[in-house]
Amino acid sequence: MQKKKVGEIVAEVVVRKGEPIDRALKRLKGKIDADGILDEVRRLRAFETPTQKARRKAKNNAKRSKMKLRFHMH
Repeated sequence: MQKKKVGEIVAEVVVRKGEPIDRALKRLKGKIDADGILDEVRRLRAFETPTQKARRKAKNNAKRSKMKLRFHMH
């Protein structure tokens, strides 16, 4: 895997010998979804108002804290 540069998004899938292309594309799509690449592209496509930016950050922080509670409980 290549080293990421600042602002660069890398998603890579190696097609295995004898693997159908559609299965490799499905794995690539899964990686892209998991990394949030499409969400980032959509977000950067249009101007984001300060209110929208604050709302997005608050939503991400809430999700992150919820996941922390879920996985760090004893």
